[in-house]
Amino acid sequence: MARIKDVAAAAGVSVATVSRVLNDSPSVNDETRRRVYDAMSALNYVPNAVARSLRTTATRTIGLIIGDILNPFFTELARGVEDEARREGYTVVMGNADERPDEQDHYVRTLLEQRVDGLLICPTAELTPLVQQLAEAGRPLVFLDRSIAGLDVPTVRSDGASAIAELVRHLREQGHRRIALASGPATLSTGRERTEAFAAAMAAEGLELRPEYVRPGDFREGSGRRITAELLDLPEPPDAVFFGDNLMTLGGLEEIRARGLRIPRDVAIASFDDVTWFKHIDPPVTAIAQPAAEMGRHAVRLLLSRVNGRPAASAVLPATLVIRRSCEGKGS
Repeated sequence: MARIKDVAAAAGVSVATVSRVLNDSPSVNDETRRRVYDAMSALNYVPNAVARSLRTTATRTIGLIIGDILNPFFTELARGVEDEARREGYTVVMGNADERPDEQDHYVRTLLEQRVDGLLICPTAELTPLVQQLAEAGRPLVFLDRSIAGLDVPTVRSDGASAIAELVRHLREQGHRRIALASGPATLSTGRERTEAFAAAMAAEGLELRPEYVRPGDFREGSGRRITAELLDLPEPPDAVFFGDNLMTLGGLEEIRARGLRIPRDVAIASFDDVTWFKHIDPPVTAIAQPAAEMGRHAVRLLLSRVNGRPAASAVLPATLVIRRSCEGKGS
């Protein structure tokens, strides 16, 4: 097994520099940090935190690292994790990656140092050497909501393809033809899957998918507002916009209201990810609901199977379309 001094030699840096990289020190520049990561990957180096965690006794705690604590989807997901873990006699320690690979790695190391029995991770877009090594070391690990190609890690996610097909059909039936997508990042499995499902649904309904109507965001409120402004400023703006998640929908709502436009008369909207407040605004927002709490509960069951040395298979749970008034035809 490679040692830290082997990584230092391969990267052409000191052992102290490798240690600073492993501890997320801001004193290391990006170029040096990348050389160290590349050396770790080439040597299959397992950081001490991972190695030590493989020799610990059970603590009856599990770690959960979510993508963005401000996103209601992750809040519901975390609640499902906590409920199931408590039922099984486990405590959950949570970290918020804020969609940043460095923050994700910080929490991975911290949770391993706390000797958690297993980890649930909603992985960020970038596969880091630490997460790769954690998976390859055989540590009890389950991915939530998002998958990473090439890693043999059980994943619990939802399949929204059927619900997206229903949504596009509903929009067509309501008379909408110019339908746009404010998608998530292509670097995330969820962003790719929703974009691909939308394109397939448009083709199935015989609707034109205009390139200028498909714009990537980052699953954050700001990108939702920016994309909405770009779409509404087009010479021929869309008459309906489908947002890739609830925070982007919120940004879109802000931009539409700021322009004094009316939903759905001026532009219809729909969202992937349903949240409680969607049904309370005027008009209520049509949304695709993921079974977030059940995803969290199921992920805990899979993780505990791995903790106890039993096999665990990935699971895909269906999402459902909730039709409300934000997509009604212009004459409604």
